[in-house]
Amino acid sequence: VQLQASGGGLVQAGGSLRLSCAASGATSSRFVMAWFRQAPGKEREFVAAWRRNGGYTYVADTVKGRFTISRDNAKNTVYLQMNSLNPEDTAVYYCAADNSIILSGLRDFVQYDYWGQGTLVTVSS
Repeated sequence: VQLQASGGGLVQAGGSLRLSCAASGATSSRFVMAWFRQAPGKEREFVAAWRRNGGYTYVADTVKGRFTISRDNAKNTVYLQMNSLNPEDTAVYYCAADNSIILSGLRDFVQYDYWGQGTLVTVSS
C-alpha cells in the first residue's frame, strides 16, 4: 500500500485546513487509514482513524469537536478536516494504514505497516 499525503501549511489560530491521504495498492476488508501527528520533542500521537469494516471513524479526545475524518471511496482518499486550529496543533501530520490491525491497536502507531510522508501543519498565534 502506498500513501500520498497533502494539504499541510501555515494557518492562523482559529483557522482551518484539510489534509488528504490517497491510498493505492491492495487493501483488505479490515483496512484502516489513520492520521497521527508529532510535534517537536513529543511522541507521535493518534489523531483520527477510519475503518473500512463498517465505515467507523475514531477521533482522539484532544481534537474531538474540531477535527473530522472522512473517506471518499471513489478516490481511495481519507480527509482530515481541521477546524478551530490552535498553536498546540502544530506538528507534522502523518497518514498511516494497515490491512490487519485489530481494534484495540487502532490508536497505536506501532501497529501500522504503511506510512505516507509527513505534512507540516503550523498554526500561528
